[in-house]
Amino acid sequence: MQILFIADPLDQFKIYKDTTFSMMREGARRGHRIFACEPHEMAWQGATVDARVKEIRLTGDADVWYEVVDIRVAALTEFDAVIMRKDPPFDMEYINSTWLLEIAERAGARVFNKPSAIRDHSEKLAIAEFGQFVAPTLVTRDAARLRAFHAEHGDVIYKPLDGMGGTGVFRIGPDERNLGSVIEMLGENGARSVMAQRFIPDIKLGDKRVLVIGGKVVPHSLARIPQGTEVRGNLAAGGLGEARELTARDREIAETLAPVLWQRGLLLVGLDVIGDYLTEVNVTSPTCFQEITDQTGFDVPKMFIDALELAV
Repeated sequence: MQILFIADPLDQFKIYKDTTFSMMREGARRGHRIFACEPHEMAWQGATVDARVKEIRLTGDADVWYEVVDIRVAALTEFDAVIMRKDPPFDMEYINSTWLLEIAERAGARVFNKPSAIRDHSEKLAIAEFGQFVAPTLVTRDAARLRAFHAEHGDVIYKPLDGMGGTGVFRIGPDERNLGSVIEMLGENGARSVMAQRFIPDIKLGDKRVLVIGGKVVPHSLARIPQGTEVRGNLAAGGLGEARELTARDREIAETLAPVLWQRGLLLVGLDVIGDYLTEVNVTSPTCFQEITDQTGFDVPKMFIDALELAV
């Protein structure tokens, strides 16, 4: 196959942990040709969406990990699979990219995850569909309601709807210290919606990333454990990643969501689970392939490329 990855700049990859790199490596190992571009390199003219793409060869060298074989402009329909792996922020340019990918889809391109499904599943708000697994949560611009939620629950996490990697996440305890400042800052004085969730003490045991690939559940999670006084377990915020077998509750959540999300065109999903509660449904560029594989021996990239080949 010819596989195009739409991703962040290749030179920014940290290949010892990068999930997109692990996908590329497994694809190349099977003899598939690997191509890459960034979202801004896509263009639509007439009936065609094309992109300025690099065909790359993986070198096996940890420092100079790829070499460019060719650079050309190619229609997205020329590829057997187009994999959208651009990291958030999920801003207007990201949405524009999903619209371009939909135009390409209508012309016959095979895009994973399905662009309309990426756009329709807010990584924070998608949990609302699965309320049986969700801790008490409020999303609003109304500062009074955000304050009342804290008065009701006493220990609350506040976060923006468009953050990633734990950015903009605050815990306000029973003393209410900085409650007003956090609500004003995150909500931009009523201009932006804020998510409030009752604090889940099991965060000390880790914020578990549970992967779902092609409607099937990876049997291990990566628990991202906060360090020191930090409340965030995200690896980008300094959390320690520890692979674990799924608990019965993890599996219940994942197996309930898996067929629903797969039917909607989501080949790869990363569910975030703290204790017994679903906290996020990540559909843009879920990670943790290499950490789970390295610690357990379960080959997550293999499972992904198997599912991609079957889907194509």
